[in-house]
Amino acid sequence: MNTDKKQGEEVGDRILVTGGAGFIGSALVWALNQQGQENILLCDSLGCDEKWKNLVPLRYADYIDADDLLDAVDMGDDLGGVTKVFHLGACSATTETDAAYLMRNNFEYTKRLAHWSLDKGARFVYASSAATYGDGEQGMDDVDEDIDRLRPLNMYGYSKHLFDLYAKRAGILDQIVGLKYFNVYGPNEGHKGDMRSVVDKAFGQIQETGGVKLFKSYRDDYEDGKQMRDFHYVKDAIKMTLFLADQKEANGLFNVGSGVAHTWVDLVEAIYAALDQEVKIEFIDMPETLKEKYQYFTKADIGKLRAAGYGDEVLALKDAVADYVQNYLAVGKLLGE
Repeated sequence: MNTDKKQGEEVGDRILVTGGAGFIGSALVWALNQQGQENILLCDSLGCDEKWKNLVPLRYADYIDADDLLDAVDMGDDLGGVTKVFHLGACSATTETDAAYLMRNNFEYTKRLAHWSLDKGARFVYASSAATYGDGEQGMDDVDEDIDRLRPLNMYGYSKHLFDLYAKRAGILDQIVGLKYFNVYGPNEGHKGDMRSVVDKAFGQIQETGGVKLFKSYRDDYEDGKQMRDFHYVKDAIKMTLFLADQKEANGLFNVGSGVAHTWVDLVEAIYAALDQEVKIEFIDMPETLKEKYQYFTKADIGKLRAAGYGDEVLALKDAVADYVQNYLAVGKLLGE
């Protein structure tokens, strides 16, 4: 770990961040460091990918493996007096088909950590997902409490939805915060392989070939490339996350997105603009395995977040993409470097 503090010196309440080496988790630790917070217990499961590199510029007090954390939680350990938990660790692959693994890793783990947090009086903030909304036919309303009607399109979305349902039925949803992250993109996602954002993938394609490949549409009401997403910059997502963590009266499920839907073409055009290059797009067939699970439209209604007092403006797509492309992708930098 990278720290300028003397050994044993800690500042502020102790914060646990699971998935701390991952995309959103490492961005959260970076933001906490920006606030002067280094008394962080960082948890992850470091396998064979490159996400460990996200940790190098960060400052935190200690590290614990995800399996060891669960053992400590089950034994009732207070983990050094943790007062706030950001549970961002999960398998986030929308293509994962091992349902038993997702149930253990995403549902059961969250359930046990949530109850431990409540028992210890720690603020519990966890990552749900916009994938819980499925195709959007039931709306994407975080105010509507009838979440039983939602129908996720993949097992990842269902594993997230299942904990939302559990928390509601167990009577703890009004004591914790669940964050329905939309299409988050930004620095520190390079290790995610096929789950990287289109910004990251498209940047690489442009560097290699000068062009970008996008999936064709298979619905008559959407032209190729005009499928729409709420693309949300990670820096804005983290600001919203930290805000809600500090609002003790703000509990339940919250959409975390930009509140604006853009097409894939809009996104790619913003990438080319950041690079000052001519737009070149090729539309390709979508894999059969994705056709029935593909979301054609997502847009976060962030009215509930605004009502809770969040007043910061969200970066415009072109400005957020320019920051990511020019200050991170083009120069090969991570947050904190």
